[in-house]
Formats: sequence, structure tokens, C-alpha cells
Amino acid sequence: MEDRLVFLIGAPRSGTTLLARMLGAHSMVYQRAEPHLITPIAHLGYFGKVQKAPYDQNNVEQALREFVADLPRGEADYLDALRAYTDTMYARIMANAAGKQLFLDKTPAYTLVLPFLTKLYPKARYLVLTRHPLAILSSYVESFFDGDWHVAVEHNPILARYVPALAAMLRERPVPFVHVRYEELVRDPETQFHRVCEHLGIPFEAGAIAYGEQGDAPKGLGDPTGVAQHTRPVTTSVSRWAAEIAANPDVLALVARLVDELDPADLETLGYPRDRIVAQLEAAKGAPVPVKRGAPLRYRLERRALVALRRNIHTNRLGRVLKRVRFALDVMLRE
Repeated sequence: MEDRLVFLIGAPRSGTTLLARMLGAHSMVYQRAEPHLITPIAHLGYFGKVQKAPYDQNNVEQALREFVADLPRGEADYLDALRAYTDTMYARIMANAAGKQLFLDKTPAYTLVLPFLTKLYPKARYLVLTRHPLAILSSYVESFFDGDWHVAVEHNPILARYVPALAAMLRERPVPFVHVRYEELVRDPETQFHRVCEHLGIPFEAGAIAYGEQGDAPKGLGDPTGVAQHTRPVTTSVSRWAAEIAANPDVLALVARLVDELDPADLETLGYPRDRIVAQLEAAKGAPVPVKRGAPLRYRLERRALVALRRNIHTNRLGRVLKRVRFALDVMLRE
């Protein structure tokens, strides 16, 4: 399967759904909602391990390392075994692909296990999509936390996790890839999609850019607050984040701290230097905050309930019950 796989690498809310929708509209590319096949097997104990499990993960790690050490080809044999599993899953799902040649796996969490993924599939095709870090954070907060910045950051320090991982990929280049910036993709989708198609070895199809005219996306891909509201790339979200952050002193202070905690070299590598970020925030002070198009009412209510549960989960005496409710809501919202 390796020569038929395309991995789209990027942080959550960085435009991966947009590019995936465009690629999914191509006659040679098949996609599904985020498969999440790679992340679990990256944490079986040899390359990484889970923090909590219904078994002794420390014993598993030791046993697995000893077992792999006794294999004839060591780690290479272990990777072959893991690849046999994922190859089977990818190949079987391609039975639904109606003659398409490539399978697109767009799972943002893979960004956090890139050293493992690039060992597992060094000859697959890779696309790396980056977006302004604060645009990512702003979209993440609004989409999943109903605008509560503090709860969002406490729940998942998304910039601290994804910025270094993406910067390392761009610097070290463990595998060949094409790098696309979200801002350039929405401003000039034809040029950027040409680059993507050339890297994948497939013909450019202009019609794929108007992804919304090609039918419905796979269930579970994206959410109702973003790409699903349009039929092709738009630039409305390129710079909106700056005014939203600058308009709230409390949020501005929080964001300034988060930016200070990032390595300036990583920001430079991604193409969003720290000095430019600071200047953008300064220039946005006093600017009118753009009006956002609201998500469906059901989605907004679910998000608000979820944020309330996350905010109170550690202090409420009914914590155990709330955790169960939160889990149920999480599952429901990921549909």
C-alpha cells in the first residue's frame, strides 16, 4: 500500500479539512473521515507508550523491547508487523474506492507521531500544511470551546504540541514532501493545488477546487463551523484572528504568554516569525471585530455544555458522573 498512501500532515484547525475536501474531489484520490490508524500503534510501548492503560504499560514496554531485540531483523521486523496491520486496513477500505489510485489519510494527530510514521511509511506521499499559529488557536477556541480561551488552553496546549512537531518536520525533512501554507492556499488555490497534484503524481483537475460541488464529504470530516459552509476556498478567515484577540485584554495577555513560550526558531521555520506576530497583534488593536457566521444551534448548545463540564469537572462533587456525560458529549460531537 505504501505507494498508494498520501498523508496530509497539519495541526487541527489549520486547513487540513479544506485541502482534504479538494483532494477528495479529485478523480484519482479516495478519502475517509480521519482514520486514526497510526497514533495507537505508535504508543504500544516500543516507540511510545500510553500514560494510563488497563494493563501494566511499563511491563509491556520492557517485554516488547526484549521481544523485538530477539527478532531476526529487530526493529525492521517489528515495523513490518505493524505495517501488515495498517496495509490490510488501507487495502480493504480501498475496495470501496471505485478504481481510484490513492488513499488520503488526513489525521492531524499524526503530526505528534511523525518520527514513527515516517519510519513506518518512508516512501508514502506527504503533504505538510501550515497556518498562522494564532489563527489555529483562535479557530480551535471558537470551534470547540465556545470562545473560552482559558478552558481551551488548559484542556489542550495545542500550540506547544504542534508548532515544534511541524517545525521539526520542515527542518529535518525525514521524507520528501510538499509544504503548503493555508494563507497561500486560500488566496491562490489553483497554484497551490497544482503543486500538490504535481507532488502526488496526478493530473491537475481544476474542478476539484470547487469541492462543494462534488457531493458530500465523508461523515465525520470537519465540523459545521468552517469548511462545510463554503464550496471552495475563501479568504475570510486569514486575518480575522488578530482583531478577535486584540479586542480582549485578558485574551491578549494569555496569547502573548503562549507565544513567548514557543521557540522563535520554530516560528521562523514555519514562516511566521515572532516579531511579525507581535506586530500583527499591535496593529489590530482598536480594529473592528468581524462578525462570525454562527454554527447550527444544536452544535452551539452542545459545545457550551461541553465547556461547562470541562470548566467544573475538577470541583464538582458529581465529578464522576460529569466525566461520563462529557465522554458521551465528546463522542456525539465527533460524529
